Amino acid sequence: MNAEPALSEVAERRRNTADLIVECLVNEGVEVIFGIPGEENITLMEAIERDGRIRFVLTRHEQGAGFMASTYAYLTGKPGVCLSTLGPGALNLMLPVAQANASTTPLVAICAQGSLNRLYKESHQIVDLESLFRPITQWTSMVMDPNSSPEMVRKAFSMAQHARPGATCLIIPEDVAEKPVDVDAHPLALPRPLHTIPTDGIIQEAVELIRNAKHPIILAGNGISRSHAEQQLMMFAEQCNVPVATTFEGKGVFPDDHPNALGVVGFMHHDYENFAFDTADLILALGFSIQQFDPKKINPHNNKTIIHINTFVEDSDAHYSTALNIRADIGATLYALTTKLREQNVSFDTSQPKIRELLHAETISCANDPAFPMKPQRVVYDTRRAVRRDWTTLVDTGALKMWMARLYPTYQTDTCLIDNSLSTMGWTLPGAVGVSIAQPSKPVLAVMGDGSFMMNIQEIETAVRCGCRMVVLVWVDESYGLIKWKMDIHAGKHEYVDFNNPDVVALAASFGAKGHEITSADELYPVLRRAMCSGSGVDIIACPVDYRENMRLISQLGELDYTD
Repeated sequence: MNAEPALSEVAERRRNTADLIVECLVNEGVEVIFGIPGEENITLMEAIERDGRIRFVLTRHEQGAGFMASTYAYLTGKPGVCLSTLGPGALNLMLPVAQANASTTPLVAICAQGSLNRLYKESHQIVDLESLFRPITQWTSMVMDPNSSPEMVRKAFSMAQHARPGATCLIIPEDVAEKPVDVDAHPLALPRPLHTIPTDGIIQEAVELIRNAKHPIILAGNGISRSHAEQQLMMFAEQCNVPVATTFEGKGVFPDDHPNALGVVGFMHHDYENFAFDTADLILALGFSIQQFDPKKINPHNNKTIIHINTFVEDSDAHYSTALNIRADIGATLYALTTKLREQNVSFDTSQPKIRELLHAETISCANDPAFPMKPQRVVYDTRRAVRRDWTTLVDTGALKMWMARLYPTYQTDTCLIDNSLSTMGWTLPGAVGVSIAQPSKPVLAVMGDGSFMMNIQEIETAVRCGCRMVVLVWVDESYGLIKWKMDIHAGKHEYVDFNNPDVVALAASFGAKGHEITSADELYPVLRRAMCSGSGVDIIACPVDYRENMRLISQLGELDYTD
């Protein structure tokens, strides 16, 4: 990157809107932008290059840029920034923008647009971007006045980090980007962080609900990670001896090797953890949003008392009738509750050892199974052995998500990332690039089905070019496995889900990556471990999987006789 530009250089050619916007982005703490240049954002690209303080990561598809930005944001806590040109480029960006918004991840999308004198009529590559992005963002607007740029950039970042974080979109017409700005136009000062503390009255009301419960249970979502409230959650759970289940997106906010840990809820069938919710009379939903999974699965009769603690009030749902909503800092709220409950010596005997035993038994059930193609349980078990506790794993959408979410023990926050809000396919390969750039000192693992692998495969080139240290583990079954699974449940048969794959080893080599094909069950662990520890480059591992275990799992859970 270039050094900060000399003042004389800027003075010679008077700053334009693009220069001012770049200054505003730097002011917001932006260090990297992911995207693809286009004809209508050349002025902005030139301003980024002139300023020199922001790294621009060129991607091979706008969708990849958005996924990189959102995972970068998730790990850093700062809004990720992605960029596209107008029309088709902006349309390509819509999927990751919608994903970030659904999963409460702060993201700012910057889209170019044609000149103002073309927007009122039919014109080449012009589409109404404001109307398209508004339903999938917290806020979307177009820069019309060059001197409004500081306020608009500040608002884009403020709304992305709002009480309910999400995506925003700033649209910059080509001619507006080129216009000069006033000499006294500068970025706005950033506000001090806002922390909302619950009142004593609301804490006491929550304490009374908890004290009167017989079988409370905690449901922890990704808001715990976003609020950095992991320690407060641990203190609360231990003080009150309450079991903790997480959503798929909350994996890691409570360590799976803790005696109070129950694992995840969110599987499409009645799983082990659901038995604890069946007998619970009080659900403490912490950092939870109903888009993470349907609350009907844990409150089918709408007869549970629910305390909702988050930075935003949840949407209405017939199976999520809350007795108390606490919209405040999650960590501060849990600390206040723990203090009050400790003073009153409130504790419960609601442990669920049978659930932990069942989950552990399934986790190790195929540890030494020689079957090949490999059983999903063996793949998950060997993957966990090969990956250090503090390394990040991204799990794509598909049948593998169900196995990884259920059986991949996670011990630290943000070390197992799963999209279970929009449940997008193909996000983890570009997402791993974003993680690698955010955490360059650690390797990152993307776990994908062969269906999702091919959706953003072009970003292998981006990963290699950017020097990423990442491994992609592809579960190979030559079909859209999750849809096949659901078809088999629905009608006992499936159709239109099978396909053929390329030679993954040759494909990886063509991108400058290293390819590996697993040919026996005992190969996966050593190959994956060596790839994770190699210290450089991109590795792609193709591992055949036998998904006949899918229907066996459904049968096993259906026949389960749970007695504590």
